[in-house]
Amino acid sequence: MPTLFRFLFFCATIAAMIYGTMYALVLFVEPKEREITVRIPSERVNPPQE
Repeated sequence: MPTLFRFLFFCATIAAMIYGTMYALVLFVEPKEREITVRIPSERVNPPQE
């Protein structure tokens, strides 16, 4: 039974580290705003008339 508790403690520790990392990213990382230009081929906008 001690092996099961050790395994569960290990899994909980890994999950807490992952959750803490995600929380820190949300708090401290700000996305940069920038303009995006997407070129659309004229064939998609005006399909050829047959």
